[in-house]
Amino acid sequence: MSNKTNTANTLQYKGVSCRYKPHETDVLENISTEIPSAQITGIIGPNGAGKSTLIKATLDLIPYQGKITKPDNIAYIPQRKDIDWDFPISALDVCLMGLYPQIGWLKRIKKEHKAKALEMLEHVKLADKAHSPIGTLSGGQQQRVFMARALIQDADLFLLDEPMVGIDAKTQELLFEIFQQLKKQNKTIVIVHHNLITAQNHFDHVILLNKSIIATGPPEQALMSENLNQAYQ
Repeated sequence: MSNKTNTANTLQYKGVSCRYKPHETDVLENISTEIPSAQITGIIGPNGAGKSTLIKATLDLIPYQGKITKPDNIAYIPQRKDIDWDFPISALDVCLMGLYPQIGWLKRIKKEHKAKALEMLEHVKLADKAHSPIGTLSGGQQQRVFMARALIQDADLFLLDEPMVGIDAKTQELLFEIFQQLKKQNKTIVIVHHNLITAQNHFDHVILLNKSIIATGPPEQALMSENLNQAYQ
């Protein structure tokens, strides 16, 4: 496919601020930036910097001030700690959940839907675990299932909150390969991340955040030592 930028994938923030309670200080302060379309962008910063808050505001999961321009079709992978892994559901059923916005929550799952879900599980090298309860899988396998659920949505924008935490190196490598494939399909990928070394190796663009934006740009520019010192002080 062409690597031409798709304006439908635009993600833009204008004066976005957010606080969880009225009398608390802002968790995010006046965020204004545009995420490059058809690129892999990392959001990096210390704990409590507002990285996950920015993702949740983008998804309208929490209130915010300002304006966020975004695509209609967004796939989201939350932090692993926010998922109930004991819920009695198979890997295949988790993947099928990605189709519910298209087919409706109360509509019958058809053979072609299951075939598509199996195709996505095959893409993440987990077709043999399709009928395994999600809670019995390893951390890396669970994350791959959620990646399959995101892929089946054929979204324009992929938002992933700390997807590399608690998973094995093989799964990390596979996920980064998938991100590159999505980029070639003109998808926009935004990843909350903490590893500065892999950020420099795998991201096209970085937002260095600590409540407000410290720096943005290519990793070698945004992650310069003076910017990191300011973000992590």
